[in-house]
Amino acid sequence: MRCRCGRTVLRQLVGHRAALDVTADAEELTAGAAAELRGPNRLDWCLRTTKGGPDLRWADCNRRDGGCPHPHVIDHQCAAAAAPVPRPRTSRTSSVPEGQLTLD
Repeated sequence: MRCRCGRTVLRQLVGHRAALDVTADAEELTAGAAAELRGPNRLDWCLRTTKGGPDLRWADCNRRDGGCPHPHVIDHQCAAAAAPVPRPRTSRTSSVPEGQLTLD
């Protein structure tokens, strides 16, 4: 799937009872590289391949010794969201003389 900023992203409901709606960059990273990009509002996810396709899992594998053998992905930060598209202003012309009140 593509984001409105043009990047390819993965989107999946993750967690107990699908508690989180995750949108992550499709670019695969090592567990260490993803951990470096992780922040308070940006999580990394363990990416596993199943018969049904890609499957995002909570990256608790970072706690294991020896590292994780699976690729990782990081939450998507959309560049398009940072710069909203300005809406053109439209002006209304009134059909009543200036100073007269109208009921809408």
